[in-house]
Amino acid sequence: MNYIELLKKSSEKFSSIVCMGMDPVVEDIPESGTTGQKIYSFYEAILDRMTKRQVYPGAVKPNYAFYAQYGLEGIDALSKLISIYKSEGIPVILDVKRGDIGTTAKAYSKEAYEFFKADSVTLSPYMGYDSISPFLDAYPDRGCYILTKTSNKSSSDIQDVMTGGEPLYIHVAKKILDWHKPGIGSVVGATFPDQLLKISGIFHSSGREVPLLIPGVGSQGGSVEETVRILKTHGDIRIHRINSSSAINYAYKKLPDMHYADAAVEALRELNGQIGL
Repeated sequence: MNYIELLKKSSEKFSSIVCMGMDPVVEDIPESGTTGQKIYSFYEAILDRMTKRQVYPGAVKPNYAFYAQYGLEGIDALSKLISIYKSEGIPVILDVKRGDIGTTAKAYSKEAYEFFKADSVTLSPYMGYDSISPFLDAYPDRGCYILTKTSNKSSSDIQDVMTGGEPLYIHVAKKILDWHKPGIGSVVGATFPDQLLKISGIFHSSGREVPLLIPGVGSQGGSVEETVRILKTHGDIRIHRINSSSAINYAYKKLPDMHYADAAVEALRELNGQIGL
C-alpha cells in the first residue's frame, strides 16, 4: 500500500481527515514520573480513550523538536508512541522539516523511515531536489510534505517573494509537480485561504494526487469551514489532512471537569464533526 492509498483507507476507516499534532509540553501534562514517562503516558491515555469511544483522527503528527528537547527520554517516548499509534492503523507524519544535501538527507530519511518507521515526513525545499530525492527514491511507499506556503505570519518574508512574475510559493508548488511521485505532498496553511485555493487548484489541474497537510486552524486563526470548502472544490478530500495540535492535546484546560484524555477525544470528535467527512 502506498502513502496515498494509506491516506484514503484511514480517512474512510476513521471518518476523519483531522491530523492530530502531538506536541508535548511537559509543564502542561498532568502525569507523574520521569519526563519520558509523562509524555508516553499522556498520549497513550489519549489513544486508549480514542479506542474506547471509537473516535480517531485521520493521522497524527508528532513534532520531532518537542521530543528532542527532552533528550534521549523524549526520543524514546517518540519512538514508542509512533509504534502504538501505527498499530491502530493511524498514519504517522513525523514533522521534522528536514532540508539538507544528498548524503545528509539520505541519513535523515533512514532515521525517519527505518528507525522511527514514520509513514511520512515534512521537508524544506530550499536546497532543491538533492534534499528531497533521498526521501522519494529509496522509500516509494512512504510520503513527504514539502513546505510551500506555511501558516506563520512571517512566511511572506520569503515565500511571497516574486520570482519570474509569480510568488515563490507558486514556484515551489510547480516544482512539486516536476518532482512528482505518488505520496509527495505540500504544506499549506489554513491561515492563507486565497493561497490555499491557488495551490490546490494548481495540483488539481495537473491531474495528479498531491496530498495537502494544512496547519493553522484553531489558535492560529484559520477557518475549518473555509478550508473544507476549498478542499471540496479540488479533487478527493480523503487525501488531505487538516492539522490541530494544542486545541486537542490540551483541551482539558477548557474542559476542566473532564479527564485530560476524555477532553482531548471530545475536542477531536467536535473537529471531526465540523469537517463532516
